[in-house]
Amino acid sequence: YNTLSFSPAPELGFSGCDTEYQTPDNLAYLGFKAVYEHLGQEIPGVHIDISAHIPVCRGLGSSAAMIAAGALGANVLGGFGLSREELLSIVTPIEGHPDNLAPAFFGGLTASMSVGGQVYTVSYPVHPELRFVLMSPDFPLSTHAARSVLPETLPFKTAVGQLSRLALLPKVMELGDEELIALCLEDAFHQPYRFPLINESDKLRQMAHELGCDAFCISGAGPTLLCVTQDPHLEKKLARKLDSVTKNNWQMLPLYVEFQGAHVIDWE
Repeated sequence: YNTLSFSPAPELGFSGCDTEYQTPDNLAYLGFKAVYEHLGQEIPGVHIDISAHIPVCRGLGSSAAMIAAGALGANVLGGFGLSREELLSIVTPIEGHPDNLAPAFFGGLTASMSVGGQVYTVSYPVHPELRFVLMSPDFPLSTHAARSVLPETLPFKTAVGQLSRLALLPKVMELGDEELIALCLEDAFHQPYRFPLINESDKLRQMAHELGCDAFCISGAGPTLLCVTQDPHLEKKLARKLDSVTKNNWQMLPLYVEFQGAHVIDWE
């Protein structure tokens, strides 16, 4: 989780984050500023304290978490009373898509589309026994680099086949059917081009397969890798073999679905 505090101040200021992020381009501030600009309000001075625990440039949605927090902070500090749906539409242009922002705001599994500046989002249930074990390396993969390897076009047949998998995925996540989840995660849109950018990803995929987990994919744009399983022991199994298979320092992140999304912890 990332936890941010917003306090009125004479000018923009930061604490809790590296100096390189203490600028007007800070994503939390961009989210904060976007709400005031959307409402035609003067942007006040603010001090933003940041306690960030989501790794940056790892395909874990750290940017969206910051932007959502900034928008929520502005909404509370300004007393605007905007809904999460409204905030999502306001800040989506910052990321260019709502894919990470929607779950950051609402929690859980979401699907979204943007039409004419309005973002539409729906939520899906997730099987309570599903576990999400991530393996995150000690090297980043910038979104720019991850996007640069993607092809400009794909064959029509490939696109249709991929959309068929996508249509099934929300339901099989609800059912917890690992075999079908694995089939749905067989991706032709981006993974074949991005896996080569992630050193040792082939070894880790093979290791997960040998340990009984075929529901394996890149988290976001990478380089973090994701295993979806109902096996409560998968994390320990992976940890026992990880060092013998890899040379890079991979961190194990066993995570559960957060259904609450961005929220205000304290306000006086």
